[in-house]
Amino acid sequence: MGDITSDILALSFDSMSSPSIQMHLPQHLDGTHPLGWGVAWYPNDNQAAIVKKDPAARGTDVQVEQLTDWNNLRSSVFFCKAKGAASGYTHHETQPFSRSFAGQDWLFMHNGDLDKKRLAELHKDKSRFLEPLGKTDSELAFCYLLGKVMETEARKLADVPNEVLLSWFDALDMLGSADMCISDGVTVACYYGRQSDRKLYYSRLVPPDHPTEFKSGTTVLKLSDPRDTFRTCLVISSAPYDAGAWLEMLPGQLIISRRGTVVWNSQPNTQQMALSFPATGNKPREQNSGAFGAQQAEQAQLLHQSVVNVRSVTQTPQGLPLGYRTFDVMHRTEYSYTEPVEHSTHVFRLQPVEDPIQEVVSAKFTVTAEGEEVQFEDVFGNQSIHFSINKPYTKLSITSSSRVKIYALPPDDYSLSQRRASIPLVWMPWQRQMMTSYLLPPELPETQLLELTEYAMSFVERNDYKLLETLKDMNLSIYHDFKYVPGATSVNTTPFEVYSSRQGVCQDFANLLICLTRLLSIPSRYRMGYIFTGVNYENKIQSDASHAWVEIYIPYVGWRGFDPTNGCMVTQDHVRVACGRNYIDATPTSGTIYKGGGTETLKVEVKMFEVTV
Repeated sequence: MGDITSDILALSFDSMSSPSIQMHLPQHLDGTHPLGWGVAWYPNDNQAAIVKKDPAARGTDVQVEQLTDWNNLRSSVFFCKAKGAASGYTHHETQPFSRSFAGQDWLFMHNGDLDKKRLAELHKDKSRFLEPLGKTDSELAFCYLLGKVMETEARKLADVPNEVLLSWFDALDMLGSADMCISDGVTVACYYGRQSDRKLYYSRLVPPDHPTEFKSGTTVLKLSDPRDTFRTCLVISSAPYDAGAWLEMLPGQLIISRRGTVVWNSQPNTQQMALSFPATGNKPREQNSGAFGAQQAEQAQLLHQSVVNVRSVTQTPQGLPLGYRTFDVMHRTEYSYTEPVEHSTHVFRLQPVEDPIQEVVSAKFTVTAEGEEVQFEDVFGNQSIHFSINKPYTKLSITSSSRVKIYALPPDDYSLSQRRASIPLVWMPWQRQMMTSYLLPPELPETQLLELTEYAMSFVERNDYKLLETLKDMNLSIYHDFKYVPGATSVNTTPFEVYSSRQGVCQDFANLLICLTRLLSIPSRYRMGYIFTGVNYENKIQSDASHAWVEIYIPYVGWRGFDPTNGCMVTQDHVRVACGRNYIDATPTSGTIYKGGGTETLKVEVKMFEVTV
């Protein structure tokens, strides 16, 4: 093939974007051979792709935006290849290649040389459908991959197991240098060959601080369209750009991206944080072993009978032990005033929840002022206290002390037919009426809600509309992509402001996740409580204050907790206290001063310990 040098560039955005790509093609030594380039994308994220290519460009500078109005052609996937000097290439043989398969166009790029004779032997499918148009080894490799997809009866890359897709690329890698990228319009899979004489690099660009212009030896990438300010993007390139943090791909590495993020990495460069953390210090559950054993023996002889008291379940269906953890929690709030307060009323929500998986062993509540106390259960089921004070005070201290047991639950079984939930969820009219409070997103400008809806849909699309996978991805992405910055926000900060700044605290991350899920018609509520961090969590500050997370209602499962601040599911580290539509419904202490007070000073102290004896 001569002295071909070429660069590939693959972009995967979380939503439709309009990048600008300018290419500077390398000059051949004797200047006699033509140069080539190709760009492909899916306009408006339709299944049909557009491919623009020129196998014999007459100059070294290519302004792609002069060929097409990029501002009006938006896509979440872009492929670009700048081909170095070579003779004899035609339009049919210039990459990227496009081929229709399973109701959509697929794109493919390849850098390198493969043994075409051995490749023809490997590509056993001789159907006319998989016959190449040109004569290149690259297009034959493309047909081979589509043939393997057809053999598995898959219709998209997401249907192919990741390890299986890797094995197909490994087979091609045995035939020569195989730097390859393939896409079905949603998923982008990029493989770096073991015999390649070039490098491949990748970087994930996260707003709002990533640069808007990137330069390499061959291409200039501009992400300056104001509509794309908050887009995340995964970039895979033959050369690192002059801005951003770039990782070099390892030989034999396959990266699968979907909607702007890496969904699978065969050789991860960094450890990925799990969505749940192992519980420590579990104690065996208290039970009468003889009576309970007899009960189990009796139940074993009956069909369709199960233990409904979850506290008495001591092991998972796989035989793993289930225990409880005990915590002591002290929450003290202290108000100080420059002038005496003569009359005030307060509402306190400080008692932990009592239910099948959380047991309140003891609870004590004290206030350093005389007043009228009314205990009640509010409309959200929170144990609350209304406190009215009519005697002057300059300091008010409220202390709540509790001992709580948290019982472990067996993992949810999503194999049941009713639990195979996918998005969109379908609610019966009475269900929607009951859930209305948890389905309405916050009142924000329509433009902001549209932007947040696009962001939410990017998670749905890259998880193939699967409910639980989408929720876990949202939860973990907020943990990875947003910075925990105390003091950067206030109680009035909106979810859009958190989304645009990519920073906040636990309350902000909870509000954002609530907003995203409700925009997808998934019920969610705000949960206030405490978290025991121990040595497992990065945000140690959460042990010293009340914590906030989200509970999401999953059909035929129930309310399940998601903690975006720590990127985990709620298990036995969280003590649940109050819940509601938002922060106002679940705030630990609130009140109104009717007379006096002056300037207020607030101090909050939370201490949480695990009881091991």
